[in-house]
Amino acid sequence: MRQLNPQEQRTVRFAAIGIGIYLALFGGFLVYKRLASARADYRQLVAEAVNLRQEIRPYQDKVDHARKLMEGFRMDPMTLARTSLVAQASAAIQKASDEAGMAAGPIRESPSQSAKDAASIQFETTGPVTAVLALLHTLKSTGYPLIIDSMQLTPDSRRPGSLKLNLTIVILDFDSWKQGGQTNA
Repeated sequence: MRQLNPQEQRTVRFAAIGIGIYLALFGGFLVYKRLASARADYRQLVAEAVNLRQEIRPYQDKVDHARKLMEGFRMDPMTLARTSLVAQASAAIQKASDEAGMAAGPIRESPSQSAKDAASIQFETTGPVTAVLALLHTLKSTGYPLIIDSMQLTPDSRRPGSLKLNLTIVILDFDSWKQGGQTNA
């Protein structure tokens, strides 16, 4: 190979520098396009997250309210088994009656009269007025979806100062309420 003169060496250096600058600029431009694309995807993802957060925000109050109700009534609808709901609710009612100091009488369970109810329970008990009030107050926190359908109070002739309480309690069936498409705001 022949020796390059200084002018040719300078031309080769300028050409190499020019090609290097061109490749650096072209490569930089390609890298910039890729980074810009990734940045645009990231901005779009952040915007979607903000929109989703704004859509969910109104439901947070409803979730907090439902959580408060579940804690107040000590009830988790997801743990209620349909097959044993009536028996467990009946046992919880008897336990609440015993804790209130009432003398539990017979309990009669009957099938539901509505598609939204699991069953109906007729319950008789006797006790002092304070125990009756304590029982009525604790029925809401038994952990089961109970509604007092009817209540009859009569004085107990065998014990002065005592009342005889006849309750008809309806046990709600959450599965049928969910399938019925009930929406409560």
